[in-house]
Formats: sequence, C-alpha cells, structure tokens
Amino acid sequence: GGGGGGGGGGKLGRHLQALPQYFRRLVKYRQMDFDYTFWFLLQLLKSPRTAYRQTTFNKQTKNQWARDDPAMVVVQSGLVAAAALAYCAALGGGVLGTLWAVLNAVLVDFLLGGMAIATACWFLANRYLRTAGHSHAVEQSVEWMYAFDVHCNSFFPMFLVLHVGQFFLLPLVLAQGFAAALVANLLYAVGLAYYHYMNFQGYSALPFLERTEVFLFPIGLIAVGLPLSIVTGFNPARFTLGFYFE
Repeated sequence: GGGGGGGGGGKLGRHLQALPQYFRRLVKYRQMDFDYTFWFLLQLLKSPRTAYRQTTFNKQTKNQWARDDPAMVVVQSGLVAAAALAYCAALGGGVLGTLWAVLNAVLVDFLLGGMAIATACWFLANRYLRTAGHSHAVEQSVEWMYAFDVHCNSFFPMFLVLHVGQFFLLPLVLAQGFAAALVANLLYAVGLAYYHYMNFQGYSALPFLERTEVFLFPIGLIAVGLPLSIVTGFNPARFTLGFYFE
C-alpha cells in the first residue's frame, strides 16, 4: 500500500517521458493525421462512445491509451485562436489587446487550464477509482497524456457552445436586463455541463476504472448554481468577456 501511495510521482514521471517525442511531432506536420482528427471531432458530437472505442484500438496496437499524434492539440489551438480573433474583431481591443487575447485563450484557457484539470482528474482516477483485484494480467493506470486527451475531447463541444454559439448571440447576451442574463446563464450551463459529461465518457471508457460517475458531480453543482445565478441577475457572458475586453 505504502509503495503504491508513494509511486504516484514516479508514475507521472513515466507518463510524461513520452512528452518530448510528442512535442517533436508538433513541428512535423506530415506526420500528423488531420483527416482522422476531424473525423474524431465529428464522432465526439455524434457518438462519443464510438470515438472512445478508438482508445481501445490505441491500447491494442500501441500499448497506450493516449494518442501519440498532436494533431488534435494543433487543430483545437487553431480553432481557439481563430475564435479569439473573431471576438477581437467584433469587440475591439487593438493590436496588443488582440495578441493578448489570442495567447491567453490558447495558452491559458485551453492548454494550461486543460493541463491543470487533466492532472487533477489523473490523480483522482489513479488514486481512488481503479478497480481492486481486477482480472487484467497487468495492473493498469490512467496515463497523464490520456487525461489530457480527455480534456481536449471534452473541450471541443464546449468550444462550439461557449465560443462559437456565444459569438452569434453576442448582441443578446451582452445586453442589459433579465433576458440577456437568462440566455447567458443557460448557454454557460449547457457548455460546462457538456464538458463534464464528455469528461465522464472519457474515463468510463477505461475498463479498469470504477465509480467514474464522480466526474458527473460538477453537473449537479451547475444545476444548483444555475437558478441562483439567474435570480441574482449575474451574466456570465458579460463577466467572462469583460475580462478580455472593456
């Protein structure tokens, strides 16, 4: 027991050893499979379980659950950057403001925020959710890179709701009054709940984890907080975009 508790850092270190090769592939565009990436993004919207069946294929062919192709990160970083540019064009901000907004959206919101969430979920899954005495010949654990994959997968539907959908609703959600706050709250509740539902799908796809419904608990908090936010007139769209723009 003591060895397992102290081995968390070592396991994380082993999982992160694959990162240098992963980052080297970032500059080798010909090695990235963008066709597969766009197919996978479509499957995330149509049938998340179909998408996550590919993780089993990865495990069988490459002996790891995580993707070794950074194309997903490249594609989503490009989408986030494009969305940030669209918001800057619509709401203003100047050259430096635009650069700050794009870098903040990609590096902080998507990548660093995703790494923090992935690390927390990785720790939770490996420490508390692995099945005891399962029948697998080799003891398995959640790879950190897989946890980051799950974040990327979960981020995409939320991106469509809170970046793309919100953009087309800007005149409404940025207005004053109850109707604007109501629509903004519903939009953010759907987007955030979608993220956590997809997070749950990612971890429930691993056969050696149990009690993965804990990843759905944040949706309950969102459901509790939604009416309170609406009643108080809080507008998450005005609050969030106010961080980036005047």
